Amino acid sequence: MAIEMWPHCIYDEELKDFTRIISSPTEVTFLALQDENHIGFATLSLRNDFVEGATSYPVGYLEGIYVRSEYRKTGVGKILAEKGEAWAREKGCKDFCSDAEIENQTSIDFHKRLGFREANRVVCFHKTLD
Repeated sequence: MAIEMWPHCIYDEELKDFTRIISSPTEVTFLALQDENHIGFATLSLRNDFVEGATSYPVGYLEGIYVRSEYRKTGVGKILAEKGEAWAREKGCKDFCSDAEIENQTSIDFHKRLGFREANRVVCFHKTLD
């Protein structure tokens, strides 16, 4: 499912990341199942560096959330996000943050429906140095 969400990623690298997350005290992934089929996931972390909009640290950060298309708009994403919020509270977080690509209006709308407020919009730049 991670490759479905992030098609530019490499399977072996994602497998390595998710294997690391399993034993991490500062990261977690929740899976949504229906009839023993994986239909969605949410990956979260605790961040202690600058997070736009945060007022205290650590910050519970929704790194990624994905629900397979046939299960969208059924409440699965909301349940995954709520599990993430509960995990962040258990870890002592007062803030819960996330991000979305500026052109991903579907994700932006989803976050707003969950009660997130937009903290900032950013355009990132890159320049290769010789």
